[in-house]
Formats: sequence, C-alpha cells, structure tokens
Amino acid sequence: MTRVLLTAFEPYDRWTDNASWSALVDLTNWYDGPAELTTRRYPVELTGMSEKLREDLHQGFDLAIHLGQSPGSTQVKLEAVGLNLRSDGTALIDQAPEAYRCPLSLEPIARSLTDAGIPAKVSHHAGTYLCNAALYLSQHYAQAFGMPTKSLFVHLPLTPAQAAKDGQGLASMSPQMSAAAVAMTVAALTRYPVV
Repeated sequence: MTRVLLTAFEPYDRWTDNASWSALVDLTNWYDGPAELTTRRYPVELTGMSEKLREDLHQGFDLAIHLGQSPGSTQVKLEAVGLNLRSDGTALIDQAPEAYRCPLSLEPIARSLTDAGIPAKVSHHAGTYLCNAALYLSQHYAQAFGMPTKSLFVHLPLTPAQAAKDGQGLASMSPQMSAAAVAMTVAALTRYPVV
C-alpha cells in the first residue's frame, strides 16, 4: 500500500481558519482509498515547519502531498516547481539547487479533476512564501537524505465560510470539494508514473 504524508497549515494572519486544514479534516472523516494516509498540521513559521517536515520525511513515505490555501484562487492548483527562494529574496538553503521540479505527472491529474467538475490547473511555481518552502524543502530533504519520497504541493481556494467572513468577494470552494480533489489526487498518484 502506498504510504502518503498529507500535510496542511494552521491559520495565519487575518485567517482564523485555513482551507488546507479544513479539507484535510473533511477527507479524514470519510477516506477509504488506495493509500495509507499520515496527516500533519504544520505551523506557519519556516523554522518550525522545516523541522517537522524533516522529521516526518524520515519515516520513509512514498509520497508527500502538502496542502495550502490560496486566497483569491478560483481553482485547485497543482504546483510544478519549488524554488530555493524566501520572500525576502534570499535562498532557503545556501549552495543548494535553485529549484526542484515536481517529479509527478501533474497534467493527467489536473485533467481528471476538471473532468470530474472540480476546477484545477497545473501552476508553474508555488510563489516564494511558506507553501513554496514546503515543496522545495520536501524535495531537497528527500534527495539529500536518499529518501524515495516524491513530493507535491496543492493550493486550495478559500472555503465559503472564510470568503464570507472576509467580505471581499473572494473566490471559494467547499471543503468537501477540496477534499474530493485531494482524494482524487492521491488515487491518481497510485496509477500515474513518475515523469
């Protein structure tokens, strides 16, 4: 059975909830799919997140799927590249590769989500904040420590409750739909080969 590390983030800034955690909680209430899931909630702080991620990866998962929220996004975004870049322009890790491309077949997953009525696309990189750091560091640690883990970052839209509370008319997606997208992604990754 495929062993999957599935992570999400805690609330941050003005957000009293986090869409990634809402989706993960919904998923664990009903998931009975083709993988063994281990779930984690990470702090929205680079050092703490990095330490927990490194510790978790040493358990030798086949896949690491990291979830984060993307305020304003209208789609589930499968992130293709993690950059060795912090928001202040400095490197996450000195003398390390500039970027890691996700080694998984993302286009078929995006198509399967879209065909199922879930708006989705492949995005070329996850920005320069903590979501990008999770994707980059997950791939870097796996390579540096000789782990088999393949990593993916999935950005999810806000939940309707978050969007309503914020009052700025931002796009949203129900936790149930986001959770379904994650479950379909897990299922697809047990079928599609590494690129």
